[in-house]
Amino acid sequence: MIKKVVFFCLLVFFAFSSLSSGSASAYTYGDPNKEEVAEAYKEILIKLDQNPPDFAEAKKIYDTVKKEVDMHMGAKPSEIILASIESEDKEAVIENIEKLLVLNIARRMESIESKFTEYDTSKKLLAKAFATYEALSPRVEAKHSDLDKEIKGNFEEALNALGNPGLFGVGKIESNLEAFKNNKKEILSNLQKEFQLKSLEVGHFSESATEMESSGKKEWTDISNIRNWIPLILITVVITGVIVFSIRKRNRN
Repeated sequence: MIKKVVFFCLLVFFAFSSLSSGSASAYTYGDPNKEEVAEAYKEILIKLDQNPPDFAEAKKIYDTVKKEVDMHMGAKPSEIILASIESEDKEAVIENIEKLLVLNIARRMESIESKFTEYDTSKKLLAKAFATYEALSPRVEAKHSDLDKEIKGNFEEALNALGNPGLFGVGKIESNLEAFKNNKKEILSNLQKEFQLKSLEVGHFSESATEMESSGKKEWTDISNIRNWIPLILITVVITGVIVFSIRKRNRN
């Protein structure tokens, strides 16, 4: 009897897990440690470093992220980048995509500030912003190694400023919005100066709903989010209760 009950509960658990994973596919930021535009930039650099530069392949790679770029920043950046590719101006292509990445970092950082109390979302956005900077880091480090270290330090401090809700309040670290704002300001002002952007105000800086509708799994098992533990706790309580009841019933008999 007990084995049957346990088996049934396990079936319920796995069914719930499947449903949760399936429904979560409608809400994701993808791999938080990767930014598609930054990945495309790295691939384009490889194609342009060939002798002669492969502009045709560079265009194909950029086309894979063009829709996302246009969605978040308007059509102008893509028009400029594609024109540079069309004219086979290697330096202009690289320079314009680097500026695009800086704008993408600014977009992520602005979104974090507007969603600062949403720890899970803010942490993912900061990871994507840092992943974008990591693509630019070799270029910055080659010219100003101290600046590269400073920017990376600012990202680390920005992460610390997010705090941590902990698990059931254990290990909780309070967030610090002002500290985040200060580090965000340092990061963006240094990048704006280094890559010679007149302004970071390009396109809209809010996360689009369509970005959260891409396929993939939401990290619904994130232990920092107490809501993700509730179903598991309830299932454990039910299984335990059924087992205890069955044992007591058997002993009475």
